[in-house]
Amino acid sequence: MRQHPRTLRLLGSLLLVAMTASVTGAAPAPAASPTPLDRVVPAPASADPGGSPYRITRGTHIRVDGSRETRGVGEYLARILRPSTGYRLPVTAQGAGGIRLRIAEGPFGAEGYRLDSGRGGVTITAARPAGLFHGVQTLRQLLPAAVEKNSVQPGPWLVAGGTIKDTPRYGWRGAMLDVSRHFFTVGQVKRYIDQLALYKINKLHLHLSDDQGWRIAIDSWPRLATYGGSTEVGGGPGGFYTKADYKEIVRYAGSRHLEVVPEIDMPGHTNAALASYADLNCDGVAPPLYTGTEVGFSSLCVGKEVTYDFVDDVIRELAALTPGRYLHIGGDEAHSTSHEDYVTFMDRVQPVVAQYGKTVVGWHQLTGAAPAPGALAQYWGLDGTSAEEKAQVAKAARNGTGLILSPADRVYLDMKYTKETPLGLSWAGYVEVRRSYDWDPGAYLPGVPGDAVRGVEAPMWSETLENSGHIEYMAFPRLPGVAELGWSSAASHDWERYKVRLAAQAERWDALGIDYYRSPQVPWPAAGGR
Repeated sequence: MRQHPRTLRLLGSLLLVAMTASVTGAAPAPAASPTPLDRVVPAPASADPGGSPYRITRGTHIRVDGSRETRGVGEYLARILRPSTGYRLPVTAQGAGGIRLRIAEGPFGAEGYRLDSGRGGVTITAARPAGLFHGVQTLRQLLPAAVEKNSVQPGPWLVAGGTIKDTPRYGWRGAMLDVSRHFFTVGQVKRYIDQLALYKINKLHLHLSDDQGWRIAIDSWPRLATYGGSTEVGGGPGGFYTKADYKEIVRYAGSRHLEVVPEIDMPGHTNAALASYADLNCDGVAPPLYTGTEVGFSSLCVGKEVTYDFVDDVIRELAALTPGRYLHIGGDEAHSTSHEDYVTFMDRVQPVVAQYGKTVVGWHQLTGAAPAPGALAQYWGLDGTSAEEKAQVAKAARNGTGLILSPADRVYLDMKYTKETPLGLSWAGYVEVRRSYDWDPGAYLPGVPGDAVRGVEAPMWSETLENSGHIEYMAFPRLPGVAELGWSSAASHDWERYKVRLAAQAERWDALGIDYYRSPQVPWPAAGGR
């Protein structure tokens, strides 16, 4: 039989590969296989593999319906995929096949989605744009980690065949960034937002004021930012967000389906404000700016009417800049405020938040006063916090106050992993990766009804953190675990299985340029990482 020239060339190529392998001892590279559907973090509600994978090619289109929101998610996906694939990936409302994003009624809720993959394409279906966006994050994780790189990579770009159905356990899956102890630029905050979005976090809590710095411009009290924002821990230059800066953070977060929750901490943690305006002090004398890290020494003057003029102006201006539902009024570590004054202050301030159309959030010390109807309390105690304090929080929860769980010895991302960790603090103990993951928010506080728990949040305090690299090293690998606690069902929580899925994220973090802590508790790949 006469051999076709192309067949002869192919046989020659195969012979050459075999000869090379025999000389070098190397085996031929295995065929690429797609990431299994159950490798995703957070764990999806269900993942049913089956059928052929879909391959993204030069001819792939991203198909959307006619809505502006769906097109926005499609364009976001295209911006991620184009640099690494080198493909055009046009976003279009025409045709069939390819990657399809569609809004349709179904059992998805506000944030759930369904992902179907097969030889003919990938379809993500959701009832709301947020669900489509979360489905896109899952699609990213099903593609090779190299898809995150900013230069053309070889591929192939395979998506495993099958179906994922997914809805979140909790509606509040947050991360807090303290921009007061150290100031972070708009660009640095955006970088963190992108990292949060990858793991379906939907709240960005910005801690905008503290003893060491005031970070948001308030027109009616301009020295808050220009003077109160002029320093930070250690005496650096500090900084603040103009109203345009803050609006840009809010816009960018919204484009990633994160709601910004601004915090003005009061009546304590207020030295930057007290230093800016002498009238806010009971003795009329402004203290110096503060660059240390001790807490509990400052307080607004509860007995002065000017204090409530100040609070009204700040909340009014901040509420006008914030499209989200919530405004956080702090309330923690008010050690220089008597209990009576604390209760008086909270009774005066909470109605102001409602007056400007927002819902109160406060640290759990708010439950020592009278939380407003609909208010949320953010619990930051420890496993070892007194039974009395936990009972106070549980009583408020039984009376209708919703809870956000942020136990400091579990999910404070600024806690050191071990005593050798070069960054962070250790007052709540050392928090290794397993400890941050291995607990159930729904059963954490005794006496709290399950429906009172609105979700979880991972705070990042910045006394020792000065740049994005510091933030990332402390957030990763703990942040994805907190995200899973908020998203995935309690029945799916299993450390032994989770640590394998977590280890598989390392290559993606490398591709994204994310620094992270290589915990010995996690079976990291042999190559990659830091």
